[in-house]
Amino acid sequence: MKSLIQTIIALVFTCFTGVASAQELPKTHLTVVGTWSNLSQYKNFEQPFWEQEVTEKSGGAITAEIKGFNEMGLKGGEIGRLMKQGVLDFGSTVLGYLASDNPRNEAIDLAGLSPDIATARRVSNAYRPVLAKLYKDKYNVKLLGIWPYSAQVLYCKSPISGLTDLEGKKVRTANRTLAEFVEAFGGVGVTLSFGEVVQAMQTGVVDCAITGALSGYSSKWYEVSHYLYALPVGWSQVVHGVSYDAWNDLDDRVKAFLEQEIASLEDRIWSEAGKESEQGIACNTGEGRCDYGQSADMTLVEVSRDDKVELARVLDEVVLKKWAERCGEACAAEFNDTVGKVISARIRR
Repeated sequence: MKSLIQTIIALVFTCFTGVASAQELPKTHLTVVGTWSNLSQYKNFEQPFWEQEVTEKSGGAITAEIKGFNEMGLKGGEIGRLMKQGVLDFGSTVLGYLASDNPRNEAIDLAGLSPDIATARRVSNAYRPVLAKLYKDKYNVKLLGIWPYSAQVLYCKSPISGLTDLEGKKVRTANRTLAEFVEAFGGVGVTLSFGEVVQAMQTGVVDCAITGALSGYSSKWYEVSHYLYALPVGWSQVVHGVSYDAWNDLDDRVKAFLEQEIASLEDRIWSEAGKESEQGIACNTGEGRCDYGQSADMTLVEVSRDDKVELARVLDEVVLKKWAERCGEACAAEFNDTVGKVISARIRR
């Protein structure tokens, strides 16, 4: 009985100290730019985190408003520059969208680099200090989080049985490394923003397109494509940061609170990404339970062992070499010392 009473007192004390701690935070209002507002990551994680969770957990001290960059008429590649100019405070974008600013932004999501979600996270963690320094120096931005979308897979209008069938096909890619991957198999990489893909598929501008398994389902790509080849060629990681000017204006207690909560958000998104990949396949094909709506009836193309071997070969012989050529010696050395040690790979110059 004494032990039970002590436990209850401890729990009550914890609750009250947690509330007191939250009430000590100064009133703060934040403006945030999120990723694609029509996709599940924004709806299930980003939006509720900023509009509900931070307010509840801070005892009402911190409030925030968020809009996806697409709602602001942006394509995502402008986020870093707008944060540097002081136009945006907190912001997220797809890492690959920043590749034209600096090739280092491609390093953790090079085509074929991470065949599974666990590897993708280890790779992201290893390279994080490099990205943190890059964003501080280039954009005056503090890196707060890195998290993935669901596995990046192939949606095609015409039958496809494997990677060799990409020969001669025009394939939508979101970044240069995916274009190089497609070209290594004889296809033509076509760079299009996510929002342009449905029309491009309808009009024949592209034959296939690469995106997240669940992202494509959420945007009804199954209406313009019929074959899903579920070999993960990437994870389309998102980076989240804050302008140092805005960050330095915050109370230290608010900073500590936000860093802790964003780290928790990051963990949750990573843990769900594998499940979302499975859901994307189930929802697009009807093979398995779909928790996001009515299942479509795309044909699921099984991934062959030979294609997994080919993906690794193209990564080593084409993707890594081309990336190192445009990024330079320092990039290659950073990669070898970080990501390379995680995946037991080395860029040979």
